[in-house]
Amino acid sequence: MFHPDTQFLIDHWTDLSRRAGSRGGIPDRSALEPDALGLRLSRAFLVERPGEGAAVRLAGEWIEGFHGRPLKDHSLLSLWRAASRPLVASAMVQATREGRPVVIVALAGGVAAQIEITLAPLRGPTGRADRLIGLYAPGQTLTFAADETRLLTARVSIGVGEAARAPLSLAALHGRRIA
Repeated sequence: MFHPDTQFLIDHWTDLSRRAGSRGGIPDRSALEPDALGLRLSRAFLVERPGEGAAVRLAGEWIEGFHGRPLKDHSLLSLWRAASRPLVASAMVQATREGRPVVIVALAGGVAAQIEITLAPLRGPTGRADRLIGLYAPGQTLTFAADETRLLTARVSIGVGEAARAPLSLAALHGRRIA
């Protein structure tokens, strides 16, 4: 069972993905209405994935306060401990490839406070699925000392719902593998 705010974003994204303007089960970034997130907006972020990297384009004030710095144009992976980065990178790829939300269950900072980070794919202006909407959903109130690390530690990632895209498979044409 997910945090209520995690479930809200999953349900909201699923509603957007089922609308007529959605292609391949992934809604356009322009379909997202920030006001629909309500009080969750300060814990929401938008990431652009031009390739294998992921740059934060927008981050709510709660997130920037949590990390203790402005995040625009910073790598999303820089918010995670080095050992967690492969799992987070894999979760971003999974969300985009499968066209569904992925939830990362993590520990916040140096304390054992659990936090859920949801990633859901969006299409950018080019029509490619190169954006992710995200949301931090802390399980409890988080307080840190000024000098305490604010990096996240990923524990597990979970794809939510049915994959909107068929898994990739090999194909052959005249006996030659083409994809």
